[in-house]
Parts: sequence; C-alpha cells; structure tokens
Amino acid sequence: MRGLLLTVLVLANIATALLIVRNRHEHRQAFVALTRLEKARDTLNIEFGRLQLEQATWAESNRVDQVARVQLGMVFPRTEDTVVLRR
Repeated sequence: MRGLLLTVLVLANIATALLIVRNRHEHRQAFVALTRLEKARDTLNIEFGRLQLEQATWAESNRVDQVARVQLGMVFPRTEDTVVLRR
C-alpha cells in the first residue's frame, strides 16, 4: 500500500514537472511571437507617420495653388467676371 502511494506521488510529480516544462515552452513561444508583432507594429507606425507627412505635403494649399495655376492653367476670376445671383 505504501509503495503504491509512493509510486502515485512520484508519477504525479513527474507529470507536474512535464506540464511545467510544456507551459514554459509555450510561454517562450508566445513571448517571441509578441516581440515579433510589436516590432511589426512599430515599423507600421513609422511608415504611417511618413505617409501622414507625405499627405500633408501634397495637400498643402501652396502646392495645390501651384498645380492649379501651372498644370491646369487656372486663375482667380477678375472682379468684373464675378456674378452675384439674388432671389
């Protein structure tokens, strides 16, 4: 009886140790995946900041005005060309 109890306790101890090893391994894998994802997030945040800066540059009013004048040949209407409609 005593030998059976000792065997059960030893087997339970070994099973617990194996479960701890498995859990630590899974934890390490999850941590590596988390680190990889954080690095990808940081890279994407940097790229997003660059794209926001580029968008702000392209949308700047002086640039839009220059493109309208040079490429599209647009000009501001003269006062005499302006018509006001009233009801």
